[in-house]
Amino acid sequence: MSETMQTNRGVRIAFHLVLIVICLLIILPFLHILALAFNSGKDAATGGIWFWPRAWSLGNFAEVFKQHNLLTGLGISLFRTILGTVLGVFLMCMCAWALSIPGLPFSGPITFFIFFTLLFSGGTIPYYLVLSELKLTNSIWVYVLPNLYSVTNILLLRSSFKQLPMSIIEAARIDGMGEFKIFTNIVLPMSKPTIATVSLFTAVGHWNDWFAGSFYVRKAELKPLATILQEMLTRQANLADVLLKAGSGSAAYQQLDAVELTGQSLQMATIIVVILPIVILYPFIQKYFVKGITIGSVKE
Repeated sequence: MSETMQTNRGVRIAFHLVLIVICLLIILPFLHILALAFNSGKDAATGGIWFWPRAWSLGNFAEVFKQHNLLTGLGISLFRTILGTVLGVFLMCMCAWALSIPGLPFSGPITFFIFFTLLFSGGTIPYYLVLSELKLTNSIWVYVLPNLYSVTNILLLRSSFKQLPMSIIEAARIDGMGEFKIFTNIVLPMSKPTIATVSLFTAVGHWNDWFAGSFYVRKAELKPLATILQEMLTRQANLADVLLKAGSGSAAYQQLDAVELTGQSLQMATIIVVILPIVILYPFIQKYFVKGITIGSVKE
């Protein structure tokens, strides 16, 4: 008995050590990002910054918030994230619920067709031509309409809906409740964990997407926050090369030495600004996250 208790204790200690290592692997890189973000960019360029700023400075964040179209980009990001998440999740739930209904004609081929689009892509140029033909390029709707559906999320929702007790659904039908009312009053409330998880995935995808604003939109007033910050980082990363190419004398090096911001420190400050809304939002839906991911993976 004592040997068994010692074995169990050793297993628990090993398990906790593994958890500590995993936590450190997650926390330490984030602390490194914070240290560089709050450190003077010029000082950070010399290296040696790990988990604590050596020369405290808010200059990196001041540069981020100094962008003239930052508020406009924030409004675009909020618009696409809120509308794209609400509308996209609702439509994906409708699609997933329809595919999960037993006896739906051609549900198998339709599911395969949807899954097939996950395996193959037409490519960037054909995709751009389609968007251009639909008059979506250089429009705010290019952020919302093409991203209303996600095959992965549809399959996740479909798996979750299949776990719902069909006896409740059948009883509602017998009582005369319509399909749409069953969907909104029974299916959606019973699937909150999965819907919260899919909503998080969708919102993060919209908020972090800089590609669409960079390649499909030319108007500066229609660029989202992520695109604006990405373009700022590109300009800052090229600043040193431009100064050095301007001349080989001491004047160019004096100009370079006068630069207080560097690409690395500015990049870390940008990361903090971009992920901060998601970090604030996550604790409110964290309780649904694990359940929403694992639901449907094991059947009784």
